[in-house]
Amino acid sequence: MIPQSFSAYLLAWYDAGHRDLPWRRTRDPYCIWLSEIMLQQTRVEAVIPYYERFLQTCPDVAALAAADEQTYLKLWEGLGYYSRVRNLHKAAQVICDTYGGEIPADHAALLALPGIGDYTAGAIASIAFGIPEPAVDGNVLRVVARLTGDERPIDDSKVKRDMRAQVAAVLPHDRPGAFNQAMMELGATVCIPNGAPRCGDCPVAHLCRAFHEESWPRLPVRTPKKARAVVHRTVLLPRFDGLVGLRRRPESGLLARMWELPAFEEPLEPDALRARLDELGWQVDDLRSLRPAKHVFTHIEWHMTGYYVTLRAPADGLTWVTPGQLRGEYALPSAFRAFLQVIEEA
Repeated sequence: MIPQSFSAYLLAWYDAGHRDLPWRRTRDPYCIWLSEIMLQQTRVEAVIPYYERFLQTCPDVAALAAADEQTYLKLWEGLGYYSRVRNLHKAAQVICDTYGGEIPADHAALLALPGIGDYTAGAIASIAFGIPEPAVDGNVLRVVARLTGDERPIDDSKVKRDMRAQVAAVLPHDRPGAFNQAMMELGATVCIPNGAPRCGDCPVAHLCRAFHEESWPRLPVRTPKKARAVVHRTVLLPRFDGLVGLRRRPESGLLARMWELPAFEEPLEPDALRARLDELGWQVDDLRSLRPAKHVFTHIEWHMTGYYVTLRAPADGLTWVTPGQLRGEYALPSAFRAFLQVIEEA
């Protein structure tokens, strides 16, 4: 169990100095919600410019709810995991329709919104509204596992519930938001995930079993992950009269409804590709190989062969845009960044 004295040491350390992050300068629940969604599986340094740019275009719930899909996807371009921003938009519409545009100051109501899980609901509730709810993410689970010497797998749902209960038991009701942010800060800057924890800088090292028993290299324990599936794709960069050809992905599945460069779900050599494009009626003037690229998703890897395809006429089934429109209006997943770089260098 987490020692009862843990909270006092942690808060004293946090009060003495912590990172100055833009979302820590406000109690606005919309800003806190946005930051927490962006920070899921994304580094703080990468999030800050996206957070600031997003707020310039969608400064509040109503603005986000009214934004069209192309606008909010473009704002998110490069962050990945696009279901996050789609759920943000859906939740903003629910908030406007059900709560008059005001984010509810209620943990259960927050938890019912699209894209908001237990951690995010706890973060918004505690930081924005002072509600004593824990916010337990991977950083916090790692801290608890090391602090208590817990060798159970932290990705097990029962273990997560137990650790959440332990955090709730030491959560100070007068400062829940500061405590949750201090836990996040400790996990992000001291009890780090990769490499040795900085135990010499830790305010609770004297309470930590992993420190005293030198067991931190094996903590936290996780269930072994399955190997990612590998998909080989042939990606095309079609050009006609200075324009770039794009297409929409299917309505469901990976990167649903996102714009993409057209592709075949198999590796193709130049002669085989020319034959396939002839079958589709593409009038190919020139075909040039591009440097191969790889993109890793959570459960799948794309291994991509790329071709720059110059056409004598625009191919049917594609949307043709200028490079300027591609940069400013159309959101493409970062998987295609290596191929799009060719346009920037032209």
